[in-house]
Amino acid sequence: MKKLLLILLVTSASCSFSQNMPIGQLNHVDTTRVKNDLFEIVNLEKSRNYKNIEMLNKVARYIKSEFEKVCDSVAYQKYNVDNNEYKNVIASIGMKNKERIIIGAHYDVFGNQDGADDNASGVAGLLELARLLSEEKLAYRIDFVAYTLEEPPFFRTKEMGSYVHAKYLYDNQIPIKGMICLETIGYFNEKSNSQAYPIKGMGLVYGNKGDFITVVQCNKNQPFSDTVKNLMKQQNLIKTKSFKGSSKLSGVDFSDHMNYWKFDYNAVMITNTAFYRNKNYHTDKDKLETLDIQKMSLVIEQLYMTIKQFN
Repeated sequence: MKKLLLILLVTSASCSFSQNMPIGQLNHVDTTRVKNDLFEIVNLEKSRNYKNIEMLNKVARYIKSEFEKVCDSVAYQKYNVDNNEYKNVIASIGMKNKERIIIGAHYDVFGNQDGADDNASGVAGLLELARLLSEEKLAYRIDFVAYTLEEPPFFRTKEMGSYVHAKYLYDNQIPIKGMICLETIGYFNEKSNSQAYPIKGMGLVYGNKGDFITVVQCNKNQPFSDTVKNLMKQQNLIKTKSFKGSSKLSGVDFSDHMNYWKFDYNAVMITNTAFYRNKNYHTDKDKLETLDIQKMSLVIEQLYMTIKQFN
């Protein structure tokens, strides 16, 4: 069965990638700001998990304050779980445009850890994208959403912040061009055999080094995610690979984009593949010093250039 799945993967899934080495030119992303965001998100008295609501609120306030510096509208989306209040942070630019692109990342962690890669890296990317894109004249409204409660025990439940947000869009019939999920974008490893996969043999196609960023799509026909994939590779700032496959394959829907798929929205995940590469995942070793800020910044720069080209 695994051999059959691998054949289907190679023959029918999108497994192309940019062949050239990364150029590595940062023209817009400010690595000092990125580092500061990471520090503010992880430098807490306790871990920002669902039990430590005070820590979640502290991070939410920081995210909101940074959004308020550059965005046209910023607000909390509050909801209750087990008599406790949790909140997404939503910021918008280009509000005169009817159709929206959602860019999101979760700010909570699993257990007692810093969660530098998972997912302070994604939130730092979200904040830097807001700063950069706020200076652009875009064809779409952009909603930046920092989600709460992505991690267990709420993962795959209706209590996930991204489910709450996606359902709100659906219930209110808000037109969405597509959604981009930032999930673990800060850890890279140049060593051989540093990259694992859900199916044995995928390394023959994708390589065995954890030195790339991945664009993950569902196996439905979704023009938005195809455009993101193509434009990301065209920028050629960092080695970029793509995968299009069923959510039945472990890891394909392991983040907030899954909830937009549930409501039939076009959605894509930008990720370094998390636990398939980063052995610090969901442990107390997921710390800032393990991140590659330069490569992470190239991911942000590449995504910024990609979104600028949407029309």
